[in-house]
Amino acid sequence: MNVDAVKRGAIGIVAFVIAWEVATRFGGWTGFTVPFVGTLPPPSAVVGDFLQLAARPGYWNSWSLSFQRVLAGFAVALLVGGPLGLLIATRPRFRQTVFPVFEALRPIPPLAWVPIAILFWPTQELSITFVTFLGALFPVVLNVVGGAEQIDRRHVLAARSMGASSGYIFRRVLFPALLPSLMTGAAVGMGITWEVVVAAELISGGGKQAGDGGLGFLVWNAYQGNDLPRVVVAMISLGIAGYLSSGLVRALGNRLMPWQRVAA
Repeated sequence: MNVDAVKRGAIGIVAFVIAWEVATRFGGWTGFTVPFVGTLPPPSAVVGDFLQLAARPGYWNSWSLSFQRVLAGFAVALLVGGPLGLLIATRPRFRQTVFPVFEALRPIPPLAWVPIAILFWPTQELSITFVTFLGALFPVVLNVVGGAEQIDRRHVLAARSMGASSGYIFRRVLFPALLPSLMTGAAVGMGITWEVVVAAELISGGGKQAGDGGLGFLVWNAYQGNDLPRVVVAMISLGIAGYLSSGLVRALGNRLMPWQRVAA
């Protein structure tokens, strides 16, 4: 761990919180309200609301539900998008047949699939997971296609000339060459997945209580109750959840690509 980077990050967070506190209280001190930021609750109020919320099991249940939906949709997107991207990149006939359909579906925002997903799937959980899957699928496929197209064909031909089997070539040549592109697509897909799952939870109505609908529904429930500090708490929770998820993707990439750690 880079200690200097951690220190700089901590300094940046502290400076941001101080500036936020000053901006929200500046109007009370001078009579002039700072645009946009001045209407937000101060960090001290947000922390107080968080301490109240953290004592309730429903808050942590919201975390758990959103994480489960994100990880489920993301995992399926990797399992489907990796092989699909590889087939599109390496099989011309398959590409000519499938890629036009893929490109026609790709510009459709994942949220536009929410009504269809509700009709397609028998439960709300499956509907939300399906929409998160779509959010991660397209970045994964496109990055795998791009990575496969950049592989030097001479490496494959050299392995074949030395008697390597197709399975060995995939494990030792193609897969390691594809990993950087796959992890890039995974990182992008993870970010989109969190954006999608929050909106899907919000649109779907979440549950009967705030803890039944995930972090996205927590935002909406707080907004409907005109509880602005809780809205900010939910937003910060989403930011932390997204950061942790991206950290998991980076850790997985570092573990699968030890040669990059050596190169760094």
